[in-house]
This record gives sequence, C-alpha cells and structure tokens, in this order.
Amino acid sequence: MVYKSLIFYNARKDSTKLNKFLLKLSNQSFIKKTINKILTPWYSIPLIDRWLLGQMIPPMIFAISAFTVISLSVGVMFDLIRKIVEYGLPLFLALKVLFFSLPSFLVLSFPMAVLLTTLLAYGKLSSNSELLALKSLGIKTTRIISPAIALSVFMTGLTFYFNDNLVPTSNKLAETTLRAGIGISFSEEKRKENIMFSRYGSRVDAATKKPTKNNSQLTHIFYAQWYENKIMKNVTVLDFSREDIQQILKADTAKFDKKNSSWIFSEGSILSIAPSGQTTNIKFKEYTYPFVEGPLELAKVPKDATEMTLKQALEAEKIYKKTGNLKEIRRIQVRIQEKFTLPFACLVFGLIGSSLGSKSNLRSSKSQGFGLSVILILIYYVMSFLFSSFGVKGLLPPIFAAWLPVFISLGGGFYFLRKSSSL
Repeated sequence: MVYKSLIFYNARKDSTKLNKFLLKLSNQSFIKKTINKILTPWYSIPLIDRWLLGQMIPPMIFAISAFTVISLSVGVMFDLIRKIVEYGLPLFLALKVLFFSLPSFLVLSFPMAVLLTTLLAYGKLSSNSELLALKSLGIKTTRIISPAIALSVFMTGLTFYFNDNLVPTSNKLAETTLRAGIGISFSEEKRKENIMFSRYGSRVDAATKKPTKNNSQLTHIFYAQWYENKIMKNVTVLDFSREDIQQILKADTAKFDKKNSSWIFSEGSILSIAPSGQTTNIKFKEYTYPFVEGPLELAKVPKDATEMTLKQALEAEKIYKKTGNLKEIRRIQVRIQEKFTLPFACLVFGLIGSSLGSKSNLRSSKSQGFGLSVILILIYYVMSFLFSSFGVKGLLPPIFAAWLPVFISLGGGFYFLRKSSSL
C-alpha cells in the first residue's frame, strides 16, 4: 500500500510539473501570438515606407518632448513655481496641475513637432545622398514624402482627438486643482460677470394690440451684473415689446422657473414710461416675468472656447445667435473653425517640412532644422492670429479667416514640393 501511494504521489507530482510546463509554453505562445498580431500590420507596410517611417519616429519623439517642455515651462511651470513660493501651493498639487495642463500643450506641440521631424529626417537623408539614390532608381519625390504625409494625417487625427476630448476636461481639472490648492473656493469658477442677452422679434402695435409684421426689432435687453449658483444678481431688463409703452425692470436677484418658463424677480421695481413721458413706478418683493431661458444659457457658456468641445461650441453659437451680439457670434464661429484648422496644421507642416527636407541642396543639422522650424512656425501662427482677428472684427467671413492661413501654407508646401521634384 505504501509503495502504491508513493507511485501515485510521484505520478501526481510529475503531472503537476508537466501542467506547469505546458502552461508556461502556452503563455509564451500567447505572448508571441500577441506580439505577432501587433507587428503584422507593420510588416505589411512596404519596406521603403517602413524605412522612412523608422527615420522619422526618433526625431518625432525628440521634437514632441522639446516643444512640450519649452511650452510648459513658459506657459505653466514658472507660474506654478511662483504660486508655490507666494501662496504656499503644495508641491504634489502643483505636479497634478502640471500633468492636467499637459494635453493643452501637446496639441500645440504636435504640429510643430511634425515640421521639425520632417525637416530633420528628410534633411539627414538628403545630406547622406540617400534621397538622391532613391531618385536615381526612378522613385518620385511625391512617393518619397508619402510616409511623411501619412504620419501627418495620423497626427492631425490625434491632435483633433486631444483638442476636442481631452483638453476641455483636463483644463477644468487643472483649474479646479489649482483653486483647491491655493484656497480659492471652486464655486467662484461658476461665477460669471456682465451677462447681457438681447432678444429680437415683433413688437405689439399700440392700436391693434397685435404683433407687427416686422419680426427683427429689438424687444428686450436682459442684463445681470453677475451670475452665481443659478441666480442672476443686480438684474436690469429693458422691455421694448410694446410700441405704446416702455418698461425698465430692476431687481436684486432673478431665478428661472423651468416649469412655468418664466423668471422670478425678487426685491425690485418696475418703471413704466408712456409716450407722453408719464411714468409709473411699482415696487415688488417678488414678481413673475415671462421670458426665455436665453440669459441662463448664456451664463453657462464657458468664457474661453478652449474649454469647450466641438459640440459645446456649436451649442454656444446657437445661444449667441439668440443674443444678436454679432461680435460674439463671429468670435465663436472663428473658434469653431479653428477646432479643425489647429489639427490640420500637422498636415500643412508635414508637407512643407518633407518638401523642404527633400531638396538635394539642403544640408541641415539639428540646430539649423530647429531654427528653420521656429521661423516657419512663427510665420504660420502670426498669419493665423492676424486672419483670426479679421474674422472676429467682420473684415473677413469666419470660415475664410480660419482657413486662409491653411490654404496659403498648403500652396507654399506644394510650391516647395514642385521645386524639390524638379531637382
């Protein structure tokens, strides 16, 4: 019996060892299969494209790191150091703010990194006569720069995703963390000053007591000194909806009642002015006034378009159109278009950088490539800011103001491509 038990024990032990060995082999094969699945798409790319992409990936990592560190240092880091010293901001919270601020600077770094990457990679290949060798085999310049264009398209999509999904959320988290760290109540973030909402429509005719046919007249101006915790404070409403009488409503506070679609004003007065100049003044503790929700919607719109997603920006455009404020309408329309043009700069810079780098007479070191990148970036963004201002002022339609710098730069990129192809 003892002998049989020993045999069964050894058999069980050997079986356990075998199972562990087989499990280890299966795990290794699973890892290998996973790696192969990841690498299979890469190896399906033509060899020339893999080689060119391999030349661009290291400079891309360097460029993103360099531009992000520089922009973070200028934009956030120095300010955080000052807040640590002057306001006693804890170091851990400062690092959290820095981390949350990262996406907003990455979207600026991506287009600049594409330009520097293509300049460095193709400039190096050009200086080593490798591009000349490819051209001698009959490969056209457009084929040589196609991996750079593909990389630029990928970076365009990545920039759009970051800018529309991560940046608005991360900016709010950074501001929340900073306010909490220096002892400022977060409720102040929801406070907004000087809300002005204009309403246009038909006025009531004095004789017929019916609305006039002209529905583009100014009927109301709703002004609140500030908005906080869903309450408007120091409110003034100018009512021009009737042709025979004008009213000025003033109140300490106003709150919107969604059930009755009206505003409840507290502690105020109504001044009525007749065409003859006669006035009547009625004071009240509480007064219900039928009016649209527009002022409340306007108060909820973030001050800066960078804090909005594309969907929120489109909603904000509808709200601003209700107000009749043409300057704000144009501003938000320009910012909506810039949600697209900012990522599209990756494609623009990719074309310019690869076309310039492919010129056989270009011999660029890292320092020269960086310097040329800074000059081209400066020209592009100065042009963008200038046209953007023209769009907000109404000198150009918003869509043209946002996209003209892109089209001009693309024209320059195709010009450089044509020049490099002819060499």
